[in-house]
Amino acid sequence: MTPHLRWIVTSVFAIALGQGALAQSIKVPPIPPAIQAPAGNVPFLQGQAVGTQNYICLASSSGFSWRFVGPQATLFFTFKLFKNEIRQQITTHFLSPNPTEGGTARATWQSSIDTSTVWGSAIALSSDSNFVAPGAIPWLLLQVVGAQSGPTGGAFLTQTTFLQRLNTSGGVLPSTGCSQASDIGATAFVPYTADYFFYKASQ
Repeated sequence: MTPHLRWIVTSVFAIALGQGALAQSIKVPPIPPAIQAPAGNVPFLQGQAVGTQNYICLASSSGFSWRFVGPQATLFFTFKLFKNEIRQQITTHFLSPNPTEGGTARATWQSSIDTSTVWGSAIALSSDSNFVAPGAIPWLLLQVVGAQSGPTGGAFLTQTTFLQRLNTSGGVLPSTGCSQASDIGATAFVPYTADYFFYKASQ
C-alpha cells in the first residue's frame, strides 16, 4: 500500500469511527448467558485479534507450572473501500499498569488511531463446549477499570464500558516444557486469534 493510499484508508476509517458508522454493522454472535454484557450497554467496535498468549515457567506448590503473563496482539477491522477489502489495524492489546488502580497490571487496549487506552478486568468466563472450540482459551466478559485519553486528546476508546473476547482459537498454556528446575524462567508465546467486542453505555 502506497503512503498516499494508506493516508486515505486511515482518514476514511477515522471518519467512520467518529460518525459511529462501524457500529451499524456489528453483529454479536450467540454467546453463553454468563458473559452477556449488562443491560444498558451496546457494541460500538469489533476487532479481530491476531497474536499470542504468553506464559512463563515457575516453581509451584506441586513442582513446576506454566503461569500466564499476558497477551500480545493486534486487532484489525475489515471493511470495503473502492471495491477492495481493507484490513485496518485498530488497536494493540497487551498487559500494562493501570494508573487508575495504582499500577495494577491489567489487559490493555490502545487505539491505533488516537492512542486512547482502556484497561479491563475479567469478571466472567465460559469454556462451554457449545460455544468454545476445542483447544481454545475461554470466552470472556471484561469490565473497564481504567481509561485514558491520548496525548493529543483522542478519546475514542474511553467510552468503553465492557469488552467480550469471543470466537477464540488457540492460546492455551503448553502441556510440556515446564517439568524441572532447569525449565524455570522459560517462556512460551502461544498463537491465538479472537474477536473482541467493545461496548459503551446506550443513550
